[in-house]
Amino acid sequence: MSTLSVSENKQLLIPKNFMKVMILSIILLGVCVLASLAFGSRTVGWNELMDGLFHPEVQTHGANVVRQRIARTIFSLMCGAALGVSGALMQSVTRNPIADPSILGVNIGAALFVVIGISFFNIGSASHYIWFALVGAFITAIFVFGIGSMGSGGATPLKLVLAGAATSAALSSLVIAIMIPRSSVMDQFRFWQVGSVGAGNWDSISLFIPFLSVGLLIALFTAPALNALALGDEVATGFGVRTGTLRLIASFGGVLLCGVTTALAGPIGFIGLLAPHWIRLMIGPDLRFVIPMSALTGAIVLTIADVSGRLLGSPGELEVGVVTAFIGAPILILLTMKAKMRAL
Repeated sequence: MSTLSVSENKQLLIPKNFMKVMILSIILLGVCVLASLAFGSRTVGWNELMDGLFHPEVQTHGANVVRQRIARTIFSLMCGAALGVSGALMQSVTRNPIADPSILGVNIGAALFVVIGISFFNIGSASHYIWFALVGAFITAIFVFGIGSMGSGGATPLKLVLAGAATSAALSSLVIAIMIPRSSVMDQFRFWQVGSVGAGNWDSISLFIPFLSVGLLIALFTAPALNALALGDEVATGFGVRTGTLRLIASFGGVLLCGVTTALAGPIGFIGLLAPHWIRLMIGPDLRFVIPMSALTGAIVLTIADVSGRLLGSPGELEVGVVTAFIGAPILILLTMKAKMRAL
């Protein structure tokens, strides 16, 4: 029997509302994509949108604007999908209903190492950001999980959130301490820190694809065993799942997705919290369906936030990290009140 799957799950039972939710999500995703291509500092009409997408011989200003927005839109979809799946994995591994890369301190850990790279190693490209951000994300995740696991009861939801909050506060102070005497670093970092998909281009997408692919494959491969883990470690062990190995691999996938997204787009919070919660409410807890739908929902939410930021900040734009924080903070408060820190 596989250490990461449950052989007894031979029949794949499709959740009752899955098809309806998936069809509606795909339609909404299409609307979001069109909105992302049409709206911005310059709004384009339907004819210009069609020319930009399907008539390369047309070289009007509106059509060229649409073509320039294609890479940003694809990048936004990829970032949202990665954060949605990362949140689903972290919530499942920790059995914590409010786990999220930003809440557990992974984002700020990645940010700290990017600041270190900018300050002491003079990095300035996305390809360099990725590796520094990944190292910071993994070290922070290990530290938070280690602190949260101390004492009786192991890694309870409350201890993990408190450990993440304390770690985030400490690392945020360290980021500020490094930047204050270095004005050039502060100027370079402050635009990245807010969290934005505006810098997304084809180079960023090509860098993102291999990491996103690995993270998604890990998530899908571990989903059946994570379903067993939700029943408790003893039950999962009875099904033949090696819980320690499972947590290690699934956590690696979640942190990988979060770290790469943070490196390329900055620390964008709350997507990993909102997407899995919404999907669980709609179709239930089966991670074989929650994970792919979290990717779809995360892409939708982040793209909506990006378009909203452009409209609200017109003629400039409001960074997507600000919009997601504005939406996500009150929802986090409500979820915390309802969950009462219960495990999944």
